[in-house]
Amino acid sequence: MSVFLTLLGKIVPLYLSILLGMFSTAFLNCDKESIAKILLFILAPIIVFNATISVKLDASVVFLPIFFFVLSTIIAFVSLAIFKKIWSDNTSNLLAFSTATGNTGNIGIPLAILFLEPKLVDVFIFTVLASLLYQNSVGYYITAKGNFTAKQSLKKVLKLPVLHAFILGVVVNLLGFKMPEMFLDYTNYLKGAYAILGMMLLGMGMEKIKNDGSFDKLFISLALLVKFIVWPVLILIFIYIDDTFIHFLNKDFYMVMFIFSIVPLAGNTVTVATLLNVKPEKMSLAVLVSTLVSLFYIPLMLYLYNL
Repeated sequence: MSVFLTLLGKIVPLYLSILLGMFSTAFLNCDKESIAKILLFILAPIIVFNATISVKLDASVVFLPIFFFVLSTIIAFVSLAIFKKIWSDNTSNLLAFSTATGNTGNIGIPLAILFLEPKLVDVFIFTVLASLLYQNSVGYYITAKGNFTAKQSLKKVLKLPVLHAFILGVVVNLLGFKMPEMFLDYTNYLKGAYAILGMMLLGMGMEKIKNDGSFDKLFISLALLVKFIVWPVLILIFIYIDDTFIHFLNKDFYMVMFIFSIVPLAGNTVTVATLLNVKPEKMSLAVLVSTLVSLFYIPLMLYLYNL
């Protein structure tokens, strides 16, 4: 019960941001496309760059984001092939993109702070780069492919500044550069702004739910199945193989991986869906439902994992 109440206290403020987003659109006529551009083209690159230069790079730490990026890519393309048999339009692209990632930032990081040692929290935040890179590269491509040709989609991916920020951050880190202390507080403020605006955008995307058929039971059911069942099962299989035969990672890193796998659908998927105009209202509802389910799902999964 204490775990549940602690988690609830961390997540409840996120729902306030969702409500604020709904209010800003319904009564203030705020433009959600502008918020999406600020998140994707300004805040995300700065946060990625800062995280990349802050972590101490070694083989096991670098392995985690690479592993999750590859896993997300595999899940996305396998899911796309399956979902294409159900939907002939870009719904299949959106669902494949969204189920291959998770809310590792707004919900995953607070979870890491609750259940991991401080040094492992930094590792988790670095691993979150896998989600950002997937969402803004492969995921963006898959979603855009529903409306654009392969050539057009690749051009859109190459223009995303988050990829350039990550590469620059790795180079600067290897050169030994550290973020000046005078900017540390400012980067923390940016993380807070990213979290709040991201959840507000989710609420802003809810405006047409009642009248455009956004409540798609099959869409939501498949999203929850992949995110809450397939993801943790795959991670537990990897943990078993590594712990039994390979011995590359330790038990602390296993916990990082497991927390990474049990977060709900990512709010950033709404950002990409909004920018590309691929059913953002349907995506917003799916994200909201998965976030509600996670209130009960995450404490249960952590309890079972510790057993």
